[in-house]
Amino acid sequence: MREETTSAPVSPKPHLTHQLTSLFQHNPFPHKPRNVNVQHKAEQEASGVNTRIAVGLTKTVGTMWTAYSFAVLAIVGLLAILGWLPPLVALLVVWASQTFIQLVMLPILSVGQNVLGRHAELMAEEQFNTTTNTYHGIEEIMQHLSAQDAELLKHTKMLIHLLSAAGITPEQLSDAQINGPAYPHETPSAGTQG
Repeated sequence: MREETTSAPVSPKPHLTHQLTSLFQHNPFPHKPRNVNVQHKAEQEASGVNTRIAVGLTKTVGTMWTAYSFAVLAIVGLLAILGWLPPLVALLVVWASQTFIQLVMLPILSVGQNVLGRHAELMAEEQFNTTTNTYHGIEEIMQHLSAQDAELLKHTKMLIHLLSAAGITPEQLSDAQINGPAYPHETPSAGTQG
């Protein structure tokens, strides 16, 4: 009698694999870089006529041509004091330099400096935010590298365990890599035999 062996359909065994979706969760920093020059220019354009006049005068007063004109005014005042020019000229120079220029230009220059200083404030704020963003990115890279290190160590321990279970020591494996052929079934070719 012949025994028939009927084999039931073999269902594949479920493989319990560790599916790793990600070693690291990226948390983006909320800062997006911006061009502060464009922002400052927009702020200046949105400001009124008074602000534009103050900025213009501040930039003008900070030139050598203004210094030359003030030097001429001082020399004219000196000539008037020495009597080479009428005394009325001396009074006009004193009024222009001490009263008009100092009293009127002081608040104008203050407004102009505030507006122009706003650009430095915007730059400092942007540089701080960019530095903080860079620091955040470096911290995330370090955390990501630590997660990769931990995963590599886990895999190394697993490989050492598998090699030990197969009776292979890590020393034997490194000796085989150094002394043996790259592929175990490799034979020397006929042209290389002497």
